[in-house]
Amino acid sequence: MDAEDYADRLEAEKARSTVQLLFKAARLLNERAIERVRAKTNRPLRIAHTSLLPHVDLEGTRLTELASRLGVTKQAAGQLVDELVEMGLLERVADPDDARAKLVRFSKRGRAGILEGLAVLAELGADIERLVGPAKMRSLHEVLTAVVHAEAARGPAVEQQRPAGGDRRRR
Repeated sequence: MDAEDYADRLEAEKARSTVQLLFKAARLLNERAIERVRAKTNRPLRIAHTSLLPHVDLEGTRLTELASRLGVTKQAAGQLVDELVEMGLLERVADPDDARAKLVRFSKRGRAGILEGLAVLAELGADIERLVGPAKMRSLHEVLTAVVHAEAARGPAVEQQRPAGGDRRRR
């Protein structure tokens, strides 16, 4: 199969895949949401930041746990946290269970920012509803809710692993 035939087949397979369309829609909507948040807040938010935010528990999360949840090194997670702290969205506080450890949690501005982000998502939802109509939007919401519940009930599909270069202790 030559490169042109492969490219045609690849595009045809992707177009037939509902899950591929879901991934693409999610990526495009995430980009649009970030664009709107940047315009409203003047914050230099990036996709990497929005990948980290859902993993921050409201009561706070240790950096090592954030790195594990993201599947990145502690240093990579730390860089994202540093950037979000600089933006005023996250803060580091003492861990009440371990005086040596710190928790990363949303700052007051960060909690407000989450609500602002959800308002942007509501705007994007309204845009989609104008495109497809209220009935299809309700159906889409019902289908996605069912998928999320079913996948969440199954548990993590991929075991969290240390990234390459992670724990190098001898066992």
